[in-house]
Amino acid sequence: MTAPWQRYLGPEDEAVIARARFGRRMGFGERPAVLVIDAQRYMVGVDGDDASWPSSCRAVGREAVKAIGQVVGAAQAAHVPCIFTRFEVARDGSDMGVYRRKRDLLQSEHWCLEGSIGAQLVPELAPAAGDLVFVKKKPSGFHGTPLLGYLVDRGIDTLIVTGGSTSNCIRATVFDASSYNYRTIVAQEAVFDRIPISHAISLFDMDRQFADVVAVADVVAYLGARAAPRRADGA
Repeated sequence: MTAPWQRYLGPEDEAVIARARFGRRMGFGERPAVLVIDAQRYMVGVDGDDASWPSSCRAVGREAVKAIGQVVGAAQAAHVPCIFTRFEVARDGSDMGVYRRKRDLLQSEHWCLEGSIGAQLVPELAPAAGDLVFVKKKPSGFHGTPLLGYLVDRGIDTLIVTGGSTSNCIRATVFDASSYNYRTIVAQEAVFDRIPISHAISLFDMDRQFADVVAVADVVAYLGARAAPRRADGA
C-alpha cells in the first residue's frame, strides 16, 4: 500500500534516505504482543456528534477502530497477548503535570476525565481472558506503567502497535519500545490522528529508523500463521 508520507518527500529527501540507508526492515520476531494504545471513546467520538467530543479524531479514528479490531481478533485467535492502555486524568487535573501547561483541563464527560464515558475503551474492542488493561498518565505506554515487566515475563520480542494518536502516544510508545530493543511493528491502518500531516510525518519518522510500518493485512496474516495447526511432522 502507498505510504502516506510519500507525498511530502522530494528528490533531495529521497537521496538523504538512500545515502544513509534508512528504513531497513526489521521484520517480525517469534513472540509477539499487540498493544492497543488509548482506543477510547473520547478519541473517536460519535458519528454525527463529533462537535461534543472535543478530542475526537472523527471518522478516521472510527475507521481505524475497525482495523484495530481485525488485529486484535487475529491475535486473540492465536492466543497472542493483547495489552490495552487507557489515558485518563484526575477531574481536578492534579496529575496532568506539564501537560496542563500545554492545554486546558476540559470539564467534559466526553473527554478523558476519570470515571467519564469518554475515558472508557470503545465498545468494539473487548479484552479477552488473559489480556491486560491498565491506565497510563503520560504519552508512552511504558512511562510509569507495568508494561515492560509484563513483556519481560512473557518473553515478548515483537510489539505490534495500534491505537492513537499517531503523533502523540503511538510515537512515544514506539520510540520507547525501540529503546528497549523490541522489534516494533506499527499497523498502518490501525493507528490514527486528528491532523493528517502529523499522522503521515510521524509514520515516516517511525518507519525510517525505529519501527516497521506494515499493512494491517500483513499483520493479520502473520498472526493467522501463528494460529495455524502444525502438521504431524512438526513443520
